[in-house]
Amino acid sequence: MIRPVGSQDFENVWIILKPSFRAGDTYTIDPNVSQSEALDYWVSSGKTAFLADVSGVPMGTYYISPNQAGHGDHVCNCGFVTAPQARGQGIARAMLEHALETAREAGYFSMQFNFVVETNTRAIDIWTRAGFEVIGRLPKAFRHPRGGNIDALIMYKIL
Repeated sequence: MIRPVGSQDFENVWIILKPSFRAGDTYTIDPNVSQSEALDYWVSSGKTAFLADVSGVPMGTYYISPNQAGHGDHVCNCGFVTAPQARGQGIARAMLEHALETAREAGYFSMQFNFVVETNTRAIDIWTRAGFEVIGRLPKAFRHPRGGNIDALIMYKIL
C-alpha cells in the first residue's frame, strides 16, 4: 500500500531515511543530518511525500515536487528511499509506478532525476527499465565516501 505521508508517519519516514542518509552514498545530504532536518527536506512545502508499507510495515518512501518554479513547473522531480530490509522486493519499482501515475494525474509533462549517483546501479536499472534516459552526466560531481569523486547522472522521461 502506498499512501500520502501524514505527521503521524514522520518517525517511520525517518527510520527509512536514516540508513540511506547516514551511508552518504546516494544523496547529497550531510550524513550527520538531524532527524528534524531530514524530515524538513523530505516533506517540506512544495513536496508531497508518500509511504509504502507491506502488511503495515513501512518499507519505503518517496516525494514528488515540481523540479523548477514558473515555466519549469511542468517537469516533476522525485526522491526515493527503501528500507534496508525492503531491497530487492520490488518496493522501489512499485513506488516509481505510483509516482509516474501520480505525476500524470497531476498534469506533469515529464519527470527528471537531477542527481543519480553512478554507483547507485539498482536505481539506474529500475529507472532505465521504466523508460528513463540518461540525458546528462556531471563529471566527478559526487564525493562518494568510499569511491572518491564520481559522476552523477541526470535522468529524464516524458510522461
